[in-house]
Amino acid sequence: MADEKELRYDPAAIEPKWQAKWAADPAKYAAEPATTDKPKYYVLEMLPYPSGQLHMGHVRNYSIGDALARYMWMQGYNVLHPMGWDAFGLPAENAALKNNTPPREWTLQNIAAMKRQMQRLGLGYDWANEITTCLPDYYRWNQWFFLRMYERGLAYRKQSKVNWCSLCATVLANEQVIDGCCWRHEDNIVEQRSLEQWFYRITDYAQELLDGLDKLDGWPEKVRTMQRNWIGRSEGTEVDFTVEGTGNREQGTAGATIRVFTTRVDTIFGATSVQLAPEHPLVEKLVEGNHELAEAVAKMIDQQKTAREAGDLGAVEKLGIDLGAFAINPYSHARVPIWVANYVLMEYGTGAIMSVPGHDERDFEFATKYGLEIRQVIRPIDEAAEPITLPFISEEGILQNSGEFDGLRCEQAQSALQIEAKAEGFGEAKITFRLRDWGVSRQRYWGTPIPMVNCPAHGLVPVPDDQLPVLLPEQIEITQEGGSPLARVPEFYNTTCPKCDGPATRETDTMDTFVDSSWYFYRYIDAKNSKAPFESAVAKYWFPIDQYIGGVEHAILHLIYSRFFTKVMRDLGLIENDEPAQRLFTQGMVIKDGAKMSKSRGNVVSPDDMVARYGADATRMYALFAAPPDRDLDWQEDGVAGISRFLARVFRLVTRFAPIAASTTEARTDAPSGVSLVLLRKLHQTIAKITLDFSGRWHFNTTIAAIMELVNEMTAAEAALGSGEVPAAVVAELLRSLILLLAPFAPFLSAELWAEIGGEGEILRATWPLSDAALAKEDEIEIPVQINGKLRSVIRVAADASNSEIEAAALADPKVIEWLGGKVPVKIIIVPAKLVNLVVK
Repeated sequence: MADEKELRYDPAAIEPKWQAKWAADPAKYAAEPATTDKPKYYVLEMLPYPSGQLHMGHVRNYSIGDALARYMWMQGYNVLHPMGWDAFGLPAENAALKNNTPPREWTLQNIAAMKRQMQRLGLGYDWANEITTCLPDYYRWNQWFFLRMYERGLAYRKQSKVNWCSLCATVLANEQVIDGCCWRHEDNIVEQRSLEQWFYRITDYAQELLDGLDKLDGWPEKVRTMQRNWIGRSEGTEVDFTVEGTGNREQGTAGATIRVFTTRVDTIFGATSVQLAPEHPLVEKLVEGNHELAEAVAKMIDQQKTAREAGDLGAVEKLGIDLGAFAINPYSHARVPIWVANYVLMEYGTGAIMSVPGHDERDFEFATKYGLEIRQVIRPIDEAAEPITLPFISEEGILQNSGEFDGLRCEQAQSALQIEAKAEGFGEAKITFRLRDWGVSRQRYWGTPIPMVNCPAHGLVPVPDDQLPVLLPEQIEITQEGGSPLARVPEFYNTTCPKCDGPATRETDTMDTFVDSSWYFYRYIDAKNSKAPFESAVAKYWFPIDQYIGGVEHAILHLIYSRFFTKVMRDLGLIENDEPAQRLFTQGMVIKDGAKMSKSRGNVVSPDDMVARYGADATRMYALFAAPPDRDLDWQEDGVAGISRFLARVFRLVTRFAPIAASTTEARTDAPSGVSLVLLRKLHQTIAKITLDFSGRWHFNTTIAAIMELVNEMTAAEAALGSGEVPAAVVAELLRSLILLLAPFAPFLSAELWAEIGGEGEILRATWPLSDAALAKEDEIEIPVQINGKLRSVIRVAADASNSEIEAAALADPKVIEWLGGKVPVKIIIVPAKLVNLVVK
């Protein structure tokens, strides 16, 4: 056995040695071709933005995926575990403005630094399939996808009200506005501007995106709920109210229609006003010539804008303006006044609502404030059992004061009223969605150029495929003034029309960075392909992703966009799968000083510091051990030190007995007994637990705790291990299995110890140990005994004891006898191996 000097754990010596060895073998983490007979496993963590430095939040995410990848390699799977860089975006451009470094140079420097960090941490990535989204060999295919969508009407340009972040100096998609503020600048209120922008028609897939959530049972329910709510499907009816002619001819509004959407058309006979959004196009016409009304509406638009930008539209006081005009209810033919209301938004629905104060709380509040009529048109099914107070908002009721529809139940009436609207031509059944088309235009430099040109003769013309990629100029002057900087680069901006060869100008908006990340995981499978985004046959083998890992904050950003892209690619015939990932895991955040660890908060802990002090293995294992992976982790450096001390114990234990294991080639044949039986039972129980954890529970904190318990038992038995009391074959099995169990979590130390005991080949390709169920089974088990549901004692019985034997043991237990006090149980409930409950009266 080794002397004490040789038993000192020194990660600073061990880890660089193995890092260099692994770096010399580029194929070490490479996936095998799709022609292999092995089952495939595609495990992926969300790719990072190359900000220049990893922090412990990154390490936690990547350690989860790396542990899973290593486990699956050891289970004999063909594993794809790639990494790349979400390299376009505003931080690089802002950094260029700050320190006069071109974004490309800044980004590539950061990528090199972060890659070195990942390699030092021992993360097992297939770098041969690395992608960098800011390089032409990647963003060329962003442009290719844009052109395919443009051909199918899925990419289009229109004038629109858009979200504008003054700090980003660019448009944001709806999904990038969080509580009225920019997703990158959490305290900066987003403005509304009217601009001509490019959009992806994600709404064409709204229903399919919604339906698909029901099939994603491997995704967290929280994420699916967030997407359901964002898609926001509503079933109802669109109905036209006609503007009354009297008094409106001079404005040209007579006979105009106001289309409203309602989910409760059964209440339409109770509509006592129609309310328009302040920016509804009809409002401007209705206030023409009335300076006082026009001024009041303008003021309301400003107030609504302020409330929208502050993110508190829901809490704003409900205000209205009577326009002095009337519309005709198409069912009752009643005249109803037309109002402008500050809580009606032009961007939702039709920008107009019918107000039914008798059956809607918000409408009731508005009508009460302004003295509008409140009419009841729905009554309870059983009025005696359900006293009525307005507003009565139940959908279970019977129509009254509703003409020929009186007496119908609400559900029946909705169908009948829809049929009437369709037959008479003033409405129809309608399904609407909260989801809006994805605005992909960005007025910044550092992004994928949109492959369109503007020709004086032919208008918008797509760039032909054989002219892709449209290259982003590398050296330009970047400012945030006057729109995209690309408009001030003549060699980029001025071009020729692909149709007529005449002078034309390029589109100067670039694509939203979320376009890059919406399909990157498909490029990983065929990253060097210069003829197509990827080969369809290879995609068929690898997709869907078996396990995707990343933050829940991307639920309605990246995750919904990537689902949209997948469905578009399927319809283009590139892939056969409907969803990108079969399983999704959203890890918890790393918290320090009471806040999420991030550079903007100044509470970042660099893994470099932790690796220098404690080693990469300890740093990674702490990230997995300190909390369940789906919960937030409260950062404590003392915890890393504790893991380092544990690994030192493992190193000392294994190194001390490595010569025994290295010189033992035969497996044990004799039935174990004594200390050997105790140690092997603990070993095989630990194998069973960790294997179960990797199957989907991912309780890595308790997994590592179980390894610690095993090491404690082995350490306590060191005398027996060294004296020959424990046979050499058992020692070898214990050490070999311990190292294999540790390998997904501490790859450097495991590789070192595997070599110490003479393990065959690379530990990454060693076979994961199997649990022997017979050995793992306890001879005796403890069972709690309750009396009338209260714990009174614990008994020990044989692990295979029958119910009658368990009952007898419980009734013979001295504590139970004392608590019963001579009473005879009227009922005895036994949950085998779990519980005994005695019921007495």
